[in-house]
Amino acid sequence: MSLTRYLIVFIMILCSSRLFAQERVPAWGGGADLQDFSFGFSFAYVNSEYKITKKPDWRNPYFDVANNQFITAPLNSISSKSLPGFSVGFVTRYSFTDHLEVRFTPSLVFADRNLTYTYTNTDQATTKVVQTTTIDAPLSFKVKSDRLGDFRAYILGGVKYSQAIGSKKNDINSDMLDKLVKNTTGFASYEAGLGCDIYFEFFKLSPQIKISNSFGNILKPENNPYSYPISKLSLHTLMFSLFFE
Repeated sequence: MSLTRYLIVFIMILCSSRLFAQERVPAWGGGADLQDFSFGFSFAYVNSEYKITKKPDWRNPYFDVANNQFITAPLNSISSKSLPGFSVGFVTRYSFTDHLEVRFTPSLVFADRNLTYTYTNTDQATTKVVQTTTIDAPLSFKVKSDRLGDFRAYILGGVKYSQAIGSKKNDINSDMLDKLVKNTTGFASYEAGLGCDIYFEFFKLSPQIKISNSFGNILKPENNPYSYPISKLSLHTLMFSLFFE
């Protein structure tokens, strides 16, 4: 993914500019590393897309039993385009050693997802947007390098649980072609990322890039033209975060 490469280069530029700065006296960092237990907050750019597993007969036109007729042409493709979003959150960290800590970083995430359907009848092409607001609760382990001046690099990995919140659209009385694609309200994911800690006089800034992939199937199965052809949906998410501690 080209966006991932750009963000990694951006983190490396941030880190290297601080690492090779002329300042020789290490910054205090607001005392962020002087206590085993500390707090902070974060802002993040979020980019999400579905990974789609289709049924063997996914191309077949959809037959509406209620009207006793086919209401779609055969499918040509089902795809998901990356959509941007953002999140705000908090950081709670506990250090086991100078190089290992556990982090709990709950956040409120605003990131929609979509599915695009194309048919042999091009007039029937449509995009279904899954509007989501979730509370994410990641728990991860952070492995840090030695501190070099005002800089230290790290990698991290862990799991998170995502819970959808807010009102949901009701499509019970909608026409079959106006039905929505729905996801399970809660699901778990695994995560991995890298970043660096940059120490300033009164705080520590940690730019970070992280990817996550959901476990299992997050599709809520329903008998409609848009959910029926899909066997499994998983969610792939890229996050670029700035942590302030």
